[in-house]
Amino acid sequence: MELQFLGTGAGVPSKQRNVTSIALKLLDERNEVWLFDCGEGTQQQILETTIRPRKITKIFITHSHGDHILGLPGLVSSRSFQGGEDALDIYGPKGIKDFLEMSLKVSGTHLKYPINYYEITETGLIFDDQTFSVYCEHLDHRIECFGYRVVEKDHIGELNVEKLKAEGIPPGPIYKDIKSGQVVTLADGRVIDGKDFVGDTIKGRVVTILGDTRLHPNCFVLSKHANVLVHESTFGGSESKMAKSYYHSTSLQAASVAYKSEVDQLFLTHISARYLGRQALELEEEAQTIFPNSKIVKDFDTFDIPLKK
Repeated sequence: MELQFLGTGAGVPSKQRNVTSIALKLLDERNEVWLFDCGEGTQQQILETTIRPRKITKIFITHSHGDHILGLPGLVSSRSFQGGEDALDIYGPKGIKDFLEMSLKVSGTHLKYPINYYEITETGLIFDDQTFSVYCEHLDHRIECFGYRVVEKDHIGELNVEKLKAEGIPPGPIYKDIKSGQVVTLADGRVIDGKDFVGDTIKGRVVTILGDTRLHPNCFVLSKHANVLVHESTFGGSESKMAKSYYHSTSLQAASVAYKSEVDQLFLTHISARYLGRQALELEEEAQTIFPNSKIVKDFDTFDIPLKK
């Protein structure tokens, strides 16, 4: 599992930062890539990475401001030309279907695959299968906006191969049954319980990605004990009044969410173009005064999210 930041700027693209898009790369877990927001130029950013558009199976939109959705028509169209034939699921606020369908209609774009739209009318659990669950909650922005919490299902513990060999059980297909926790009868008549040869369950990872927001109780709900929190940091800590006026957060507010939610890592993104070079690093440094494991991200930064064994 990896996070790759395709755009880390706020509002408009700059020479240093494109507008918002984040890729959650689940290639080992399910051979898929999930996008969170798709600002203008996202498909151009993807060209600088190893991401293949056909691997993008889900796009989660936090809200409908242009710097978060204007890249959708181009990416969806290009995906059709680049081998994408499987369905694409798009989650987001009401109106996202009308926006994309009208863009495709006016431009005469015909796709080789279906799009499944999930316009969010009720928050909470919005996706669930054998490997992942996704939850969303409302945030506090100028328009309807969501934050997402991606929860990986727990992993079966590691098979104790050395213990099996010590019991005279050689490697083979039977190991699969033992790891799944089955009660197995061996060729010599012995009956063993697979649970006795499997380590403790490995906790699944949690990734929280918040849209644009003022400080809000749901930031804490979505972030609790997350391995990774991605939080906007449009303004510096001294500009809390301006942040509130524009329905955004400061670096200090993001750090307080990370600290109180007991997350492992905070990534600061959605950086205003007013913060360049050393000024941007100061956002990171002031966040670290509250939550030391804070990092301001740049376009194309990629981070592995390992399992905690």
